[in-house]
Order: sequence, then structure tokens, then C-alpha cells
Amino acid sequence: MEKQFFQNVLEQHRMTSSYSFNRISNDNAGFRLNKDAASIGFIYRHIGETMNLFTTFFGLPTEVQNTTMGMTDTGQGKDTGASRLLVKQGYDLLEQLIENTPAGDWLTTIDTPFFGKVTRLRLFSHILFHTSHHAGQISLTLSRGGIC
Repeated sequence: MEKQFFQNVLEQHRMTSSYSFNRISNDNAGFRLNKDAASIGFIYRHIGETMNLFTTFFGLPTEVQNTTMGMTDTGQGKDTGASRLLVKQGYDLLEQLIENTPAGDWLTTIDTPFFGKVTRLRLFSHILFHTSHHAGQISLTLSRGGIC
């Protein structure tokens, strides 16, 4: 039952976020909400990178390198196909995490550099919230037509 619960939460998250993600293209990757905001492409790449990098705290390996966390947008997200692949890999890792985490382990703690010691459940939740937050930024920028 627990795995079904997590699978359903992840599937709903993926579907809801797809309403923003499926509208991202190389044509609108440079759109920004305002001149000081990061571009859609940068935010999308950031989502993919963080999904992959945060799963390393669970012990899942990745070869993804950070080019966005704590960085300024210098065009890292121009290739939306590469970002789309990073996001897919992130979702695949989350599915793997759900499949391979024993029921009792979700409440065990892991050490993170950002939040200190948190339960696996809290970190999993943060990954979904972080992704949703940025999907909302993308959606807002797209709805306003963005500035280039």
C-alpha cells in the first residue's frame, strides 16, 4: 500500500507539472518574467539538475553536474531537449527510490548540506515541492508572454 501511495503522489505531481513542462521549447526558453529573473530554460534545467542531485542524498548515483544551483543565468538552459532529459532522469530516479525503499525507511534520517538531518520522507517531499514551485514560475512566465 505504501508504495502505491508514493507512486500515486509522484504520478499526480508529474502530470500537474507537465502542464508547464510540455509548453517549454527552444523558442520560449529565453523568456523571463522580468529583466532580473532567470529564463524559463535556466529554471527548467535547474529543476532537472536538482531532481538528480538531491537523489544522491538517498545514495542514488548520478553523473549530473550542477550548473544552476547558486549560479547566475548565463544561458545554461538554451537546450530544452537536454533539460527535458534531465527532468525525465529525475523522475526515473524518484520512481526507483519509491520501488527500492523499504516501508520503514521513509522515516529514517539522512544528512543534507541544505536542511541538516531530515527524514527521507521530508527530502522526497522537498524535491516535489521545489519542482512544483519552479513549474509555477515557468507557467506564470509563459502566461505573461515573458520578455526576452
